[in-house]
Amino acid sequence: MRILLALVLATLLLLADAFPPDPVFCDASGDCFITNSYGTWNTRQVCKVSQIVYPSNEEELLEAVSYGAKNKLKMKAVTKFSHSIPPLACPGDGDGGDGGGHSGAGGLLAISTANYSRGIAVDVTSKAVEVDGGAQLQAVLDEAARHGLALAASPYWNGLSVAGILSTGSHGSSWRGKGGALHDHVLKLRMVVPSGKNSSSSSSHNEVAKIVTLTPGDGDLFYAAIVSLGTMGVISKVTLELEPMFKRSITNVRTSDAGLEDKIVAFGNEHEFGDVTWYPSKREAVYRIDDRVPANTPGNGINEFVGFQPTLALAIVAQRALEETLEAQRSSNGKCIASRAQVSLLESLGYGLKNTHGLRLFTGYPVVGFQHKIQTAGGCQESKSRLLICGWDSAKHALFYLESGITIPAQSIAAFIADVKHLRDSHPDAGALCGIDLYTGILLRYVAASRALLGKPFDGVDVGFTYYRSRNGSMPRLNMDVWQEVEQMAISKYGGVPHWGKNTPVTFSNAGTGRSPRLERFVKEMRKMDPSGLFSTRWSDRILGIKAMEEQKNPGCALEGLCICSRDEHCAPEKSYHCRPGRVFTAARVCRYESGGS
Repeated sequence: MRILLALVLATLLLLADAFPPDPVFCDASGDCFITNSYGTWNTRQVCKVSQIVYPSNEEELLEAVSYGAKNKLKMKAVTKFSHSIPPLACPGDGDGGDGGGHSGAGGLLAISTANYSRGIAVDVTSKAVEVDGGAQLQAVLDEAARHGLALAASPYWNGLSVAGILSTGSHGSSWRGKGGALHDHVLKLRMVVPSGKNSSSSSSHNEVAKIVTLTPGDGDLFYAAIVSLGTMGVISKVTLELEPMFKRSITNVRTSDAGLEDKIVAFGNEHEFGDVTWYPSKREAVYRIDDRVPANTPGNGINEFVGFQPTLALAIVAQRALEETLEAQRSSNGKCIASRAQVSLLESLGYGLKNTHGLRLFTGYPVVGFQHKIQTAGGCQESKSRLLICGWDSAKHALFYLESGITIPAQSIAAFIADVKHLRDSHPDAGALCGIDLYTGILLRYVAASRALLGKPFDGVDVGFTYYRSRNGSMPRLNMDVWQEVEQMAISKYGGVPHWGKNTPVTFSNAGTGRSPRLERFVKEMRKMDPSGLFSTRWSDRILGIKAMEEQKNPGCALEGLCICSRDEHCAPEKSYHCRPGRVFTAARVCRYESGGS
C-alpha cells in the first residue's frame, strides 16, 4: 500500500511539472513554435516561426498584417487553444516535410488572437451581436443571454473562438432553418487583408493592408470569407444574428441499432437539434431527442458533457496506459470490456446533462434548460489546477488520438450505415469496432446545405469518430483496417466531404476534384483578397486543389493517413501489417494485420 501511495504521489508531482505549454510559444533559446492542443499536427511536423504577435484590438491587428505584408512574410492567425487537427494555422508549408517551409522560419509570422477577444456588443433592437474574432464561444452565448437573446447554432465544445469556428466550418446538429453551422448565421464580417499594393519601407499600414467589411450583398466574396481556412486574411469582427431566448428539452434514448439506417433521416427531420451516437460493436444507438420549448417551460438544466470537464490527470494517465496495454496485447476483447463499462457510466450520468444548475445533478429525463446553458459544454480548458486537465491535454501520457469527420449526403447515409453494419458482421474479429467506443462511438450529426463556398453543398449527416493514435508514428493500430475502410468508403463510395478542421491528410486528397462544386469560385475570391498568397501555404493549396495532393509514398505512410497504401511497405509488413483490399468496399486499400506474415 505504501508503494502504491508513493507511486500515485510521484505521478501527480510529475504531472504538475508537465503542464502543457501554450500552443503558441517560444523556448528558452528564443525559437518560436505553433502547435495545436494535442501537442502535434496530424503530420507530426514542428511548425517553427520567426515571430509571434498578440494584437488586442483591430488597430493592432491591422498593424500586424501590415508588417507582414510590408516584409512579404507568410502569415497565419492562430487561436487561443489551436484546436484543429490539420495544420491550418501553420504559416509554413504545413505538410510535415520540412518543419515549416523550405525557406525556414525567417519569413513566417504567427498572429495570435488569444488577447483579441474582449469585444462583444449586443444590439437588442436588431437582434445581433458583434464580436472580436478571438472571442470564445461561451462568452458570446452568455453575453447574448444577458440581453434575453440566443444564438441558434454552435458546435458542441465552448472553447472555440468565433473566427476559428468560421474558418473551419465547424457546426452543431440541425437541418432546421439555416442549419447548425455558425457560418450560416453571419450577418457581417470584417477582415484585415493585404492590400496587394507593392510594399516599401516607407509605406504606411493603410497602403499595404486594409480592413474590408463584407455582407451577403457582396455575393461570392462574402460566402468565400465566412469559411476560408484562414487563407484570405485575419477575421477581425463578426456580426451574428440572434433570436429571443428559448429553452431546449433533451431526452437520450439508448436502444438497439436495428433499423438505424431506415430511421436516420426521419429522425433528423423530426427533431430540431437531435443527433445519434452509434455504438456499432454493441449494436446500440443513443437517439438524442432534442427540441426547443418555450422559455417559460419549467427547468434550469445545464450541459456538462463528461468528456469536456476537468478530469483528474491521474485518471487520464490510467486510461491511456490501459489502452496502450490493450493495443500491445492486441486485445479487442479488452477494449470491448472497457468500452462497455464506459458507455454504461456515461448513460448513468446522463452524458453530462444536469437537471438543475445549482445542485448539478442528473435526476432523469427530460432535461430542460436555456439555450446558452445547454447548446455547448466545456470547462476543462479553463482549469486552474495542473491536476485537473482536458482528456486531450498534451501533457505526457494524456490521451492521444485522431478524429475523422465526413459529411455524407442525406440520400446516401442509409446505405453507408448498412455497409458499416455489414463490415462489422463480416469481420473475423468480433470486437474489431470496440476501440472507438472508448471515444464515444460514431456521432451522427445533421448538417444543412450551406451557401458558403467551402460549406456543405448538400443536406447531409456528419459521421464523426475518434480513434487511438500511437505516439510512435511507425506503430500500426489494432484493427486499423476497419476505420481506413470506413473513411475511404465514406469519401469514395458515398461522396462524403471532409470536415476542414479534422481528418488525416489523405482524406483531403480528392477535395479539388469535384468534391466541392464551388471550389473554383472560392479560389477566385481568395486571390482577390490575398493576391500575393501571403496567407496561403503548400498545405492549403493542396487541400483546395490548387496544387496536386501528392501522397507521401514512403514506407509506413499509410499508418497515419499520409497515403492510401498500394504496396505492403506503405503499411508495416515487418509488424505483419500488409496492404489489402477492403472487406466490404473492395476498392479500398487498407493496412491489415495478418499473423501468418503473408
